[in-house]
Order: sequence, then structure tokens, then C-alpha cells
Amino acid sequence: MLHKAIGRILKVGALLSTWGLIATVLLQIFCRFTPLATPSWTEEASRLFFIYATSFGAGLAMKSEYYVHLDMFFSRFPVRMQRTLVKVIPVIVLLLFVLMAIYSIQFVVLGIPEKSPSMGFNMGIAFFSMFIMSASISYYLWKRIQKNYKNTKV
Repeated sequence: MLHKAIGRILKVGALLSTWGLIATVLLQIFCRFTPLATPSWTEEASRLFFIYATSFGAGLAMKSEYYVHLDMFFSRFPVRMQRTLVKVIPVIVLLLFVLMAIYSIQFVVLGIPEKSPSMGFNMGIAFFSMFIMSASISYYLWKRIQKNYKNTKV
């Protein structure tokens, strides 16, 4: 239940962010070819939409294992070392992203008093994307680690 809800939130977030990015960029393009002045907020909005689309998409990429693998090097290692690496690397990456999640919360709190230059919103909102990315990647890495260790104990 929770697993499906997290996946749906990430998918909806990625879609809305991507659509927002497309809409703001199309508005910029439209205004450049017409006598209308391009609104000053569109550059910052498109940047924010891009950041959030990437943050939501990072967790989904981890869920579906869409990240780049260096199979050319990995396949040259002995089988025993490959098995060890398959177990150890996700744990190390998980520790790094958990650490990033913890520090990103502090970063969000530091950004609360700051205001965005052209849109005037709280910069903690922009910085929250780091937490979304690190928390979602950590969640799906944890699920993968559980799966890896469950499959080897049989």
C-alpha cells in the first residue's frame, strides 16, 4: 500500500513538474515571437519545474533500475566479487543518500527565510526537492537491498 502510494506520488510529481516546465518554456517562446513581453518569472519557474521533475524522476529511476551500469567493467570481475559488489554498493549508496536526506532537511530550514528573486516564494520550497530526491532514492535502495539479501538466503 505504502509502496504504491510513494510510486504514484513520484509519478504525479514528475508529470506535473514536466508539464509545468513545458508550459513555461512554451510561454517564453510564444512571447519572444510576439509583441508581448516575456514575464520575468518564467525563467525561475522553468528552472524550479526542471529541478522538481529531476527530483521526482530520480526515485522512479532507482525503482525501475534505469541508472547507468558499467557492465563492461563489472562483467570482467570474478563471479564471487560480482556477488559481493551487488550487495555492498547499494548499501554504500544508501548510506550516502540517507546522509543527504538528513542534511537536506537542514538546508530546507535554512532556506525558509530566503525569498526567490523574481517569484517571491520561500526558497525552502526549492530546496525541498533535494529531500524528495534523496528520500525516494533511499526508499527504493532499501527495497532493493532487502530483495538482494532475501534472494541469497534461500
